[in-house]
Amino acid sequence: MTVSLDEVRRVEAEADCLFDQGEVEEAVTELAAQVTALLGESNPLILAVMNGGVVFAGRLLPQLPFPLEVNSITATRYGGAISGGTIRWLLEPSAELRGRSVLIVDDVLDEGITLAEIIRYCHEQGAASVHTAVLVEKDLGKPKLAAPISSPCVPAIVTCSATAWITRDICATRPAFMPAKRFEKKR
Repeated sequence: MTVSLDEVRRVEAEADCLFDQGEVEEAVTELAAQVTALLGESNPLILAVMNGGVVFAGRLLPQLPFPLEVNSITATRYGGAISGGTIRWLLEPSAELRGRSVLIVDDVLDEGITLAEIIRYCHEQGAASVHTAVLVEKDLGKPKLAAPISSPCVPAIVTCSATAWITRDICATRPAFMPAKRFEKKR
């Protein structure tokens, strides 16, 4: 699915800016401190979920002051659509997961179906521990499938009830029925 530049500009013009670049950087710095405390002594494998997690990973990784290995994984339910379907594996990590502490880094947590599947995959591959870090958690009014007790989750910094995306700011479009600015910081 290709989106025209005019459509991108229209959506960007109509979107609400939830958190500006400074607020995002502050939150990522706080998250980096949590990750460092949790995984700083384990030489973890960081798995960036493509494509969404690449911007977040690019902000988080320079703030992790310890040895680590970076790789990527792509499992999608969307395939260019705005609602999810069957999970499709597009890219498995090239790094060995067996015996490793793994941190899965993704941009937005919706229902948690895809993230739960990635967590399951990591455990099946023999990861010693699996943790998740997401920048935006959508508030869908129901429990998430991701981050079971066996997979501790670094808390998301934002909750929103809209379609969100991350560039240097966190922006979101919202359905017409949703009140403006129904967003909160999770700190």
